[in-house]
Amino acid sequence: MLSLRVNTEKGMVHKLNFDDIRPYNDSEVNHYLQLLFKDENFQHILQFIFNDQEKIEQIKLMIDHIHTVKDLQHKIVYQLVDDLILKRSSDGLTSSGIENLDKNTSYLFISNHRDIILDSAIMNYLIVLEGMNTTEIAIGNNLMIEKWIEYAVKLNRAFVVHRNLPVRELLMASKKLSEFIRRNITLRNNSVWIAQREGRTKDGNDKTQPALLKMLNLSNIKEFGEGFRELRIVPLSISYEIEPCGFSKVAELYKKQTDGFEKTQEDDLRSMGEGLVRPKGRIHFAFGEPITSQTDLIAREETISTQIEKLADHIDHQIYGNFKLWPNNYIAEDILNNTSRNTKHYTSEQFKKFVSMLIEAVSLIPGDAETIRTMFLQMYVNPLINKRKATD
Repeated sequence: MLSLRVNTEKGMVHKLNFDDIRPYNDSEVNHYLQLLFKDENFQHILQFIFNDQEKIEQIKLMIDHIHTVKDLQHKIVYQLVDDLILKRSSDGLTSSGIENLDKNTSYLFISNHRDIILDSAIMNYLIVLEGMNTTEIAIGNNLMIEKWIEYAVKLNRAFVVHRNLPVRELLMASKKLSEFIRRNITLRNNSVWIAQREGRTKDGNDKTQPALLKMLNLSNIKEFGEGFRELRIVPLSISYEIEPCGFSKVAELYKKQTDGFEKTQEDDLRSMGEGLVRPKGRIHFAFGEPITSQTDLIAREETISTQIEKLADHIDHQIYGNFKLWPNNYIAEDILNNTSRNTKHYTSEQFKKFVSMLIEAVSLIPGDAETIRTMFLQMYVNPLINKRKATD
C-alpha cells in the first residue's frame, strides 16, 4: 500500500492512499507481467507486432526473469520502441535540450500532446539514452479500455488520471492527483510527465489548459512562486513531421463541427494502433528550460487566476519557441494562402509528397471537400503561426 502523510494549510496531518492511481511497484511486476502475457487480447497484439511466434516465445521466456520496472523497460520496452516505432514507422529521432538537465534531479515535464502512446514512450526512450531515470506518466482512465492496457501501462510507470466524475468526486480526485505528482518530484525524486491538455491536440494549435495548473496548485501549501518552483516544470515540445493520426483527427474535428461527434473507446483504441504503425516522418523532442526563477515574477500578479494564466503562457511560449518546424508546415501555409513565400524551406519533391497526402485526406474523409482541405492544412499551419508569435 502506497500512502503519504500530508501537511495541510492549518498544520493538520492526513493520510492519503494512492493505490487506486499509482503504477505497479517492483514487487508486483512479475505477477502482472504473467497476467499480461496470459491475456487473450494481448496475445493478438503480440502477433500483430512481431508476426513471429518464435520471437514471442523468446520474450515469454524472458519475463520469467524480470522482477523490476527497470529490468522490464531496459530489456524489453525500449527495444520495442526502437524496433516498432522508430525503425519501422519513422525517418529518425532527434532531440535538443535534454543534455542541459541534471541527471540526478526530478522534473515535471509538461508537453504538447499529439499521440496517445508515442509522446511519453519516446520521451522515456530519450531519457534512458541520456542516463536518467524514466518518468512516471499520466494517463486518463478513459484509455483503460481493456485489462491488458491497464497492466501494460502500469507496468511502465503510468499513473491514472480519473476523468468524467461528478463535481465533488472530481475535486477529491484532483487533490489526490496533485499530491501524488508533488510527492513524486519533491519527496521521491521521480520525474513526472503530463500533457498540457486533456486529449490530443487535433488542430495543431497547442495550448496549456489552466485547469491543469490549477490542479497542480491544489497540493501547494506554500506561496504560489515557491510551490511551482519546487515542481521544476520543464516545457517539452514534441514535433512529428507527419501528424500522427492526422486523417482521423481532421475527421473528428469535422464531425464535431457538423453533427456533434462524440468519441468512443473504440476510437481511442484505433488511434493507439494507428499512431504506432502509421508513418510519422522525422521526429524531434525539444526539452525546454526549467521554470524556476520566473515563478516569483509571475507570483506578483494580483489574482491566482492571472498567475495561472501567466504561467500557462510561459509554458506555451517555450513549447512554441522550441517547436521543430518541418517542410510540411511551410508547404501547408503556401497552399492555404496560395503563395510561394516559403519555397526556400522545402523542395519540389517534398511539395509533391505533401500534396499527395492532402489529396488522400480529402478523398478518404467524408464531408465537404473544401472544409476538410482547409482543416487539414490548418493542422500543419498552426504550429508555424505559434512559433512566429513566440520568436517575434
